[in-house]
This record gives sequence, C-alpha cells and structure tokens, in this order.
Amino acid sequence: MKDLFSWLIIILSVVIDVTIVSFLFYKVITFFRNTRAYQLLKGIALVLIIAQLSEIFGFSAVSFILKNTLQVGLIAVVILFQPEIRKGLSDMGSRGFKFLNVEDNRDNEAVSVLIKNIVSACLELSKMGHGALIVFERKVKIGDVIRTGINLNSAVSTELLVNIFIPNTPLHDGAVVIGEDKIKAAACFLPLSQNETLPSELGTRHRAGIGITESTDAISVIVSEETGKISVAADGVLTRNLNEDKLYGILKQALFSENRKEKKSKKVWRFNKNEK
Repeated sequence: MKDLFSWLIIILSVVIDVTIVSFLFYKVITFFRNTRAYQLLKGIALVLIIAQLSEIFGFSAVSFILKNTLQVGLIAVVILFQPEIRKGLSDMGSRGFKFLNVEDNRDNEAVSVLIKNIVSACLELSKMGHGALIVFERKVKIGDVIRTGINLNSAVSTELLVNIFIPNTPLHDGAVVIGEDKIKAAACFLPLSQNETLPSELGTRHRAGIGITESTDAISVIVSEETGKISVAADGVLTRNLNEDKLYGILKQALFSENRKEKKSKKVWRFNKNEK
C-alpha cells in the first residue's frame, strides 16, 4: 500500500511538472507570436532539437558546437529583444499583484466622454493639418516617459488637446500622455520603434507612437502632419487611415474592456487596527 502511494505521488509530481512546463511554453509562444522574435524562437527550437538528436546519435562535434552556440545565442537574444522581454515582464508584474491595487471607480459613461473628447480633438487637428501624438497609459505604468515631459495633471478636453498641438507652442513637440482619465503630461519623448519592416514613409511621430506600444501595453493615436490621416498603434502594430467611427470603436474596445477587467478584479485591502 505504501509503495502504491509513493508511485501515485511520483506520477502526480511528474504530471504537475509537465503541466507547468507546457503552460510556460504556451505563454511564451503566445506572447511572441506576433512579434519579430517569433521566427527566432522557432530557429532556437530547431537548433535544440538538432543538438539533442546529435547527442543521441553520438555526433559529439556537432553537439558540442550547437550547445556552445546556444549559450552565446541566449545572451544575444536578451540584448536584441530587450523591448519584447521588458514588455512581457511588465505585463506579468501588472497581472501578478492585482490584490494590491486600489479599486477603480470609473464608469463607462466617463470613459465614453473621454474618448469623444479625444476623437473630436484628433478630427479637428486633422482638418487643421497639425500633427499629434497621444498615448494612453494602461496597466503598465510609463512614469519614465512622463518624467521627460511637462506635468499637467489636467482634465481631458478637446480644446486643451487642440491647443497643445498648435505648432510653435511650448508643448506641441512630443507626446501627450493620458492616464487615470487625465492628461498627465505633454511634450514627452517616446522610444522609437526598432522594427525595420515599417514603411519608409512613416516619420518620427509614427515610429515613436509604435515604439511605446512595443515595450508597454500602451495605445497611441497619431495624427499625421503631412496627410492629416489618423492612425492607432497597439502591440507594435499600426492601423492607418481611420475615420471617426473606426477611431472611436478602437478606443472604446480597448478602454472599455480594460475598465471592466479592473472593476472585476481589483479589490481594496483594508487593515482595521482595532481588530486582533
């Protein structure tokens, strides 16, 4: 009986071990699937398979070369794909400690008004031929970006956004960051995208708008100064030539879904000093 129980414990531990490893592989593949690192991951997996087969069949020279190449290659991967790795770790951190977050009392009506003001500002700037770059801070905080600009901490209004992006004004250069239903800062500097496959006609404003979404879960709205066309960047992907309805729909889907998740998952932890 004792032996049977020991075997059951061993089998259970193996099943749990395999399940955890499989889940981790699944999460890594899912996260990198739509990034430039996905093809590299497939190449690394192929090299690992060949190295294992070489060891099984006694090809010692091939096995030695491949194993040492992988050791150096892993360091190169960390250097080359810093944005993707940073984004993944930030996303894990933002989800891993939800019980410490403070309850968000925003309602959908307030978010809807916020989106309408932003859409109106973008359409007005597009008609005027003025460029704009607006970033929405979400779960991954971008305080390092906010610190590069001028703190405003003001309510979001169409008039204020239009005024900020009027050329030759102190705040028009750079990005506006919106978070917690407020304009946190203006004239912020963003990291440029390192994606070499982007169309050559995209300028610095578009590359900056894409760049911040490659390393965080932020969403950016870009108004082209040259063409007046409006685009949205999310997860390193740019959606171009948006009209009023499409822009509103994209922002509504992103911000409303985030609001629902926060209301469902965030809790307030209070400590009553009188309780023992």
